Amino acid sequence: MTQPSTEKTHRSLLSRPAVRRLVPFALITAIALVFIFENRSSVEIRLLIPMVTMPLWGALLIAWALGVLACVFTVRRRSSRHSRRRG
Repeated sequence: MTQPSTEKTHRSLLSRPAVRRLVPFALITAIALVFIFENRSSVEIRLLIPMVTMPLWGALLIAWALGVLACVFTVRRRSSRHSRRRG
C-alpha cells in the first residue's frame, strides 16, 4: 500500500486562475500607460457644455480609469450573481 503524500502538489504560477486573469490585465495596462504618457500635447475637449483645454495624456488617463472601473463593477456584479445561484 502506498501512503498518501502530505506535501501539497506544486503548481506552476501561471496555472493559478487568479494569476492567469491578472497577466493580460497587467500587459494591457502597461501598453495603455505607455500610450497615454507618450501623448503630451494639449487638446480642447468638450465636456457636455464647457470646452476644456487639457493635456491629451490627462484625458486618456481619465478614459482608461473609467474603463477599468466599469470592468471592475461588471466583474463583481457578475460574480455576485453567480454565487447567489450556487448557494
